[in-house]
Amino acid sequence: MIRAKHHIVIYPLFKWLTGFLLRRNFNSIHIEGSYHDNKNPILLIANHISWWDGFWIMYLNLKILHRKFHFMMLEQQLKKHWYFQYSGAYSVKKKSRSIIQSLRYTNKLLQDSHNMVFLFPQGKIHSLYNNSIKFEKGVQKIIDHTMDEVQIVYVANLIDYFSHSKPNLFIYIEAYLAKDLKGNLAEAKYKRFFDGVLCQHKIKTS
Repeated sequence: MIRAKHHIVIYPLFKWLTGFLLRRNFNSIHIEGSYHDNKNPILLIANHISWWDGFWIMYLNLKILHRKFHFMMLEQQLKKHWYFQYSGAYSVKKKSRSIIQSLRYTNKLLQDSHNMVFLFPQGKIHSLYNNSIKFEKGVQKIIDHTMDEVQIVYVANLIDYFSHSKPNLFIYIEAYLAKDLKGNLAEAKYKRFFDGVLCQHKIKTS
């Protein structure tokens, strides 16, 4: 597998580029929900709806989470976009024995309180309007093997244009501890969170 690195130039550039691109391409950004930092590592789980998703999570990290940024990418995509390795990306190769190594590497990252790891549990991009969310099996395995006090942050990203030419981004968050999601609970609780976000967003923007 390909391990994450944080290049002295590329990683700060990625953080700067996040702010630049979001200011240029979005009318507004709203973070909704509560988060209390218990100073433990963070595993962030988000819906995957666009090319923008990684930048949105980096924005959330810069504004609220303040951790060293790590994320899992398909090995084929990481080899193609090699520069992401130097901004915290590491690889996973589905349907291979090396997937075990990637899961163990994730759990190792989650032993350091300075780290955050974010995953797209669906494994690929889905339509924003698809609320039937199915987790890949590895997500629950990571949670089941991590420390009880690791923070699990659920994220749902939604966009609306309203009367603007540029979209408005809404980042909804909800925090748990790993111990509250063990035993095959992660997917069901994310679905409940996501359904609640859709209802909340509809009321908020009506």
